Formats: sequence, C-alpha cells, structure tokens
Amino acid sequence: MTDPIRTAIEGASAYLTEHPDEARYTDSLATARVVDGLHVRVDGPNGERLETDMPGAVGGAGSAPSPGWFLRAAVAACVTSLATMRAAQLGMTGFTCEVEVDSESDDRGILGLDSSVPGGPLSMRIGFRMSADDVRLDRLEEVAVWAVEHCPISDAVRRAVPVHVEVSDG
Repeated sequence: MTDPIRTAIEGASAYLTEHPDEARYTDSLATARVVDGLHVRVDGPNGERLETDMPGAVGGAGSAPSPGWFLRAAVAACVTSLATMRAAQLGMTGFTCEVEVDSESDDRGILGLDSSVPGGPLSMRIGFRMSADDVRLDRLEEVAVWAVEHCPISDAVRRAVPVHVEVSDG
C-alpha cells in the first residue's frame, strides 16, 4: 500500500518542483444553509454534503454532529492521512495509525457571556497510536510531528489564518 502513495507523492513533488506557480490554488467552496432551527446542511461543488446540528442546551436538536466535532474529525483525518503519507515516503512497511483529537472549550465564549473567553477551543490534544515494522518509537514520533506540522487543517488551527467577512443581502 505504501508504494502507490509514495509514487504519487514523488510524482506530485517532482511536478510542483518544476512548476511552482501551479502549487497555489483556491480551495473548493463549502456552502452552508439552515435546514431547520440550528440544523445546517453544507454542500460542496462536486456533490459533497454534510449536516450539522447544535446540542439541545443551546437550542439545537442534536440530530447531527456539531461543527466543532467536524473540526476535530477533520484534524484527525488529515493528520492520519499525512502520517500515512510520510511513512510511505520513508519506506516504512506495516504502518498503522490511529489518531484521537479532543479539545477543551468554555461555553461562555460561544454564548458571548464573557468577552475574554474565546468562542473556539482553548486547547487541542492530538493523540497518535502508531506502529511499523522494525521502527522505533522516536521515529514514529518524528512522523507524528511531521504530520501535524504539514496537515493543512491542524496548521489552520495552530496559526492565525486571515479571515475576511463579506455580507450581502438576499
């Protein structure tokens, strides 16, 4: 399984090294609409779809995962993918990876009760369980750190990404 991944990464790396002007692009659009109450449907340009809902304590029905859960799921999926890609690049065989992501939040922030409390998570933990044939723990830790550093989702959480708010009527 690592050979097709490594081959694809080598091909993409060679191409982008030769054509660096093609490395930057606009990510695909996600469009969210209220279905009912706090139940929201998010659609992508190619038929992608997910639904969120907020818990009952804040007026939702709890009929779908919260947006915060999807953030943690996105971090978990992304760093798992990046760890697998890095292990393939390094030629690790028998690689397995499971990632848990949790965070600590303070609901006073999301409810606007205390302006000193942020609306988002106060901290996040990314826990890895990994193994590979004949690979020591310190090498697996290097793979985990590399994955977190290069994952675009965990990078967006760690780094203050500029956000531009646009409002139109309609």
